[in-house]
Amino acid sequence: MINVTKKRRIKKKGLVLNIAPLIDMMFILLIFFVVTTSFVKETGVKVNRPIARTAKRKGGQVILVGVTKDGRIYMNRKEIDIRSLRTYVERELSENPNSSVIIVADRDSRTGIVIKVMDECKLAGAKNIAIAARNE
Repeated sequence: MINVTKKRRIKKKGLVLNIAPLIDMMFILLIFFVVTTSFVKETGVKVNRPIARTAKRKGGQVILVGVTKDGRIYMNRKEIDIRSLRTYVERELSENPNSSVIIVADRDSRTGIVIKVMDECKLAGAKNIAIAARNE
């Protein structure tokens, strides 16, 4: 006697596509792209940088501190107080100890504020401090 229901069960089973390895591969690619992507850091404020003929592009890890012409200080897209600047720079330096600090100051900003920012960065432990400028 022929078992018809058994044959029908075998036919209905058909081809099964296992997508678990595909999902694993997609996660691996996503992690790869996230790890290898370099994110652009910004101060969070537009400033009119001074012009310098000897300006050079700085490579590597940088910490950007923005100073507006009215003396406001920005870091990581938010306004901070001069008294808390040292803490922010210390935190950034703890993540990347070889980072350079670049002060992006407006050309009309007061020199006293820029000097205070440089001093706080130096007290935070920054070894390389530069002021941003643009080429002619």
